[in-house]
Amino acid sequence: MGDREIHFVQDAFRTNWIAPVGPNVNAFEREFCDKVGCGYATAVSSGTAALHLALRQSGVQSGDRVLCSTLTFVASVNPVIYQDAEPVFIDSDSRSWNMDPNLLEEALRKSAADNCLPKAVILVHLYGQSADLDPIVALCEHYEVALIEDAAESLGATYKGKMTGTFGTFGAFSFNGNKIITTSGGGMLVSDNEDLVREAYRLACQAKEPAPHYEHSTFGYNYRMSNVLAGIGRGQLLTLEQKILQRRAHFDFYQRELGQLPGVHFMPELPSGRSTRWLSCGTIDPRKAGLDRNTLIARMAEEQIECRPVWKPMHLQPLFSGRKCWGGKVAQTLFEHGFCLPSGSNLSEEDRQRVVETFKGCFSSNSYSKE
Repeated sequence: MGDREIHFVQDAFRTNWIAPVGPNVNAFEREFCDKVGCGYATAVSSGTAALHLALRQSGVQSGDRVLCSTLTFVASVNPVIYQDAEPVFIDSDSRSWNMDPNLLEEALRKSAADNCLPKAVILVHLYGQSADLDPIVALCEHYEVALIEDAAESLGATYKGKMTGTFGTFGAFSFNGNKIITTSGGGMLVSDNEDLVREAYRLACQAKEPAPHYEHSTFGYNYRMSNVLAGIGRGQLLTLEQKILQRRAHFDFYQRELGQLPGVHFMPELPSGRSTRWLSCGTIDPRKAGLDRNTLIARMAEEQIECRPVWKPMHLQPLFSGRKCWGGKVAQTLFEHGFCLPSGSNLSEEDRQRVVETFKGCFSSNSYSKE
């Protein structure tokens, strides 16, 4: 947090705009569009709310299928359940850790042959990195399936010079407390289709009709962002590029210092894009390293350093037991061996150095065989 955020929040208090409407909300939406390069946006209470509105606007109903990235956090998929629809999972591409375009093509081709095309594809841009968008966009256009980009972790990431979240029918962003910029809690739904965004705004406001009395022809949600939180977002947005550079510097430092250890490999970056490196992630091969991921995490924790696993794939979650998954081995392997290192924008050089020294200390001289 900085002085800019305080200025916008104080302005909300000074003008008594506390409710989920007001100048900060309107300005945040405009400034966000300018930053990411989209036409229209509506600020909402969470990234999950943005995804839910996108699914509703895409016509997803009970019994419909939605193709989803399997390597993600559950919030990417829960809105499918809200609509009583059926999630079908797609494995990761080892080049990006994101949805495999080849498996997506197989799934769409088979669905078309069976006359049961999905209503939407939810594509997650994982850990700050864009998926390989060109083939995915082309497939969704060919089969006339709505593409919803879950860019919750990738605000500021680019693919061929264009920011993630702006390629599909909808883009959904998160400003949760752990994201690269935050409003403490909140999200943004974007699209180049003005009518879709206007209707999403109406649904987010309990689906109130434009009448002098309270008129409702369909059900809606209480999904709007407050003017106070939007003020925080405006200040945070001004420092987005700085935060991206800080996180990329963390990743580069870890990769330089730790990438030569036996069995340690860091998340690759597609040559067609720039990752924000929202989290610094990698994998550890226990056969070469002499210790597995869980042992690494435990040893780091002994030194009060939080090191986490990567997301557990959705097709392995009890919640989605029995759901169809195209592939699955890549995501499962990444989960079994993947780790995330401390990556906050304000991480000091001293903290980074302590992370590196502790990580190296987990590799005793006789704990691994040379490659």
